[in-house]
Amino acid sequence: MSAPHTQPLNSVLIANRGEIACRVMRTAKAMGLTTVAVHSATDSNARHVREADVAVNLGGSKASESYLQIDKLIAAAKASGAQAIHPGYGFLSENAGFARAVEQAGLIFLGPPASAIDAMGSKSAAKSLMETAGVPLVPGYHGDAQDAATFREASARIGYPVLLKATAGGGGKGMKVVERDEDLAEALASAQREAQSSFGDSRMLVEKYVLKPRHVEIQVFADQHGHCLYLNERDCSIQRRHQKVVEEAPAPGLTPQMRQAMGEAAVRAAQAIGYVGAGTVEFLLDARGDFFFMEMNTRLQVEHPVTEAITGLDLVAWQIRVAQGEPLPITQAEVPLNGHAIEVRLYAEDPANDFLPATGTLALYRESSPGPGRRVDSGVAEGDEVSPFYDPMLGKLIAWGETREQARLRLLAMLDEFAIGGLRTNLAFLRRIIAHPAFAQAELDTGFIPRYQEDLLPAAEGLTEEFWQLAAQAYLSTAAVTIRSDDAHSPWSTTRGLRLGGPSEVTLHLACGAESRSMVMRSDSQQGVRLSGEHLLIERDGVRRQTIAIRRAGTLYLQWQGDVHAIRSVDPIAEVDVSQGHQGGLTAPMNGSIVRVLVSVGEQVQIGTPLVVLEAMKMEHSIRANAAGTVAALHCAEGEMVKEGTVLVELAAVVDGE
Repeated sequence: MSAPHTQPLNSVLIANRGEIACRVMRTAKAMGLTTVAVHSATDSNARHVREADVAVNLGGSKASESYLQIDKLIAAAKASGAQAIHPGYGFLSENAGFARAVEQAGLIFLGPPASAIDAMGSKSAAKSLMETAGVPLVPGYHGDAQDAATFREASARIGYPVLLKATAGGGGKGMKVVERDEDLAEALASAQREAQSSFGDSRMLVEKYVLKPRHVEIQVFADQHGHCLYLNERDCSIQRRHQKVVEEAPAPGLTPQMRQAMGEAAVRAAQAIGYVGAGTVEFLLDARGDFFFMEMNTRLQVEHPVTEAITGLDLVAWQIRVAQGEPLPITQAEVPLNGHAIEVRLYAEDPANDFLPATGTLALYRESSPGPGRRVDSGVAEGDEVSPFYDPMLGKLIAWGETREQARLRLLAMLDEFAIGGLRTNLAFLRRIIAHPAFAQAELDTGFIPRYQEDLLPAAEGLTEEFWQLAAQAYLSTAAVTIRSDDAHSPWSTTRGLRLGGPSEVTLHLACGAESRSMVMRSDSQQGVRLSGEHLLIERDGVRRQTIAIRRAGTLYLQWQGDVHAIRSVDPIAEVDVSQGHQGGLTAPMNGSIVRVLVSVGEQVQIGTPLVVLEAMKMEHSIRANAAGTVAALHCAEGEMVKEGTVLVELAAVVDGE
């Protein structure tokens, strides 16, 4: 950070978007500061823009055209009168050039000094520094040479499997596990492109992929007067695609002696580079109790709320006060550790389809109700668009309890109350994790999700008769079903039948996803089922249960077995089967940009051959041949934006004998 600020700080620009921008604004406003948002053209009506006091349009759609443009951010601060810039996380938060540019512009950077980012922001430099300091490292290569031959030689020496990582990044971007030598070149090229796209730096390192490790990290904080302390630790072992999904504090089973050893090592690392502000030192912890330095994140972490929950501290407020030259308000001995907190990350993605990001409109967005030990940090609201240009995280749910089990049960209740409709999310997946017996027993390591995949990602099954009965009852309860719309006085325009001598009947034609069902409902079938606000109450044998049932326009969103299903009324006569795409066509799994076309028309390919590389939400996804054949047509070009479902490549089947 710059020298202590002598004038009171009254305005801060947040150089970010989404939930972290909203979270920083919350504290800044509580401290009486004016908040300035920046946004791309795509984000012009985003929640962080709506909540800010001032907003500046950076233009463009992609991050490279907006949130990664240092000159535009500096200009926005000056135009809005902001005195300080908070980088959030991701984007430019660990970019030394950005920190230096902010300071040279006479502004306060609410992050560490550029020199500390240079030393620790690069994973390679950080590992070299830790090696000199005697901190144990995972075997790897962190050198300057970045050619494929160097990485192949290093990987062979280390031994497969290996982990490729972007030296300047985090959040799983630019990170690939490589199991064998023949996959290295493709994985390295893809990781380098992801790193360049996300961080503007394609440099990589490679290290041994440690099996069954725990990911335990230490939150450190330093002021400008030479004081540094650690605010306990977090366990972030449950991950998918190398990105954290569940975080908790303190780490289950960690002894006070281990906490002290890791904490003091983290503080030494921070002090060795003159660190100031909030930072996180990440370690791998094996079953024997040995820990290895991974990296240091020179910024506020996504998972900082669990640390705030067990300490009662506001880390963003600390960042702002330390930036103005104030000393840390407590000593190491005074750092609180009260209870237990667990956080889950809510993503717009499809867990059943390899966690592919999802885009679209949040037709329904209902957060958990507030209360003691409950916190939701989000960056969206109902009606917002989730675009393909940015990270798909919608928000975070954080629960605190006096014990880990109390926090776990409270988080389960929060997940049950959450409702999202209009696009796919990982909500039900998160609930399965938190409810899993192994999680309840704190059996944690980075292989948790793959190990329990059958439980956490069960095979899709057809909707049951019980579901359709409940769907029909909910549909009748939430609104009158219009059977005939041209005459409001017609007896056929209501759900009240005219059957003489018996219960009235109505026929419903409902669809949910790709399935549909015609249901004949009698008036007496509603017994024991009634609507109360946005919940359907079902009473059977004296036991009453409730489930979420919310209507938005013509769609009913019904909670069933932990997920929210969208149900709509259809006209069975008008419903016809329409072939999706061309026969033999491979389609885009989401909205995105074509970064590489790897084949040409007439080329023969085998099953699994990469055909096209699609970039969406700062991650690359390879479209591969689902069968052997010949490329019959290409419907995309590099640099082109495509929508979900667009046919990209057509394959012609190989004829026997060819």
